[in-house]
Amino acid sequence: MAISENGTMFIRAINCEGEYKDKWFISRLIKKVIVEVGFTNVVQVITDNAPVCKAAGLLVEQAYPHIFWTPCVVHTLNLALKNICAAKNTDANEITYDECH
Repeated sequence: MAISENGTMFIRAINCEGEYKDKWFISRLIKKVIVEVGFTNVVQVITDNAPVCKAAGLLVEQAYPHIFWTPCVVHTLNLALKNICAAKNTDANEITYDECH
């Protein structure tokens, strides 16, 4: 997906079933799209917070120093809320979990 001042556009979806999704594979996919849209048109790459995605983002930053990798804020908040609202064995935590859930 790409976003510009002209709006949002869907570029492609890739079926990665059966692929070993390491940092090299993911960074190759991202770099292909960067080349397709023109590296001068890209300033940021956003992925989820998985360590493999962070590592792929750092590889992209090495190849294109003007492009920044950023973790997805929504994914970060989702992880934080799941941790905060996780059910625990104590009574106080159960009340908090019920309120958050």
